[in-house]
Amino acid sequence: MKKIQIFGLIIIAVAIGIIVSTAGDASTYVDFTKAKEMAQEGDAESIHVVGKLKKDPSGHIIGMEYQPQLDPNYFAFTLIDNNQVEQRVVYKNSKPQDFDKSEQVVVVGKMVNGQFSAEKILMKCPSKYENGKMETTEHTAEQS
Repeated sequence: MKKIQIFGLIIIAVAIGIIVSTAGDASTYVDFTKAKEMAQEGDAESIHVVGKLKKDPSGHIIGMEYQPQLDPNYFAFTLIDNNQVEQRVVYKNSKPQDFDKSEQVVVVGKMVNGQFSAEKILMKCPSKYENGKMETTEHTAEQS
């Protein structure tokens, strides 16, 4: 075989390896009911859940818990998924900036002891620069 053919095969093998490793880390979008079922079956895979924050009629978030003076790495809130199922979400990091302004939230994590343990929070907030456009922000909890 020529050197160029060997080099081509190596490139193809590396590309296949990257695709396989990326596909293994991909998580799926589910609702809280399915997340609970997966946890009961022992599935520890990270999943995405899309929802809206629970707010009162004046627009204030209900059930948000963040006391940085006591524990700056504990943030909890209630999220309502697309099937109107409410679930407590715990994020072991500080509260993301502009969390109060978010229109829609995507949490990435898994169910642990009856609550959703979030590894990442993705927020969709109204853009301050262009009317009608949404701005997306990602926050990741530090791994300990």
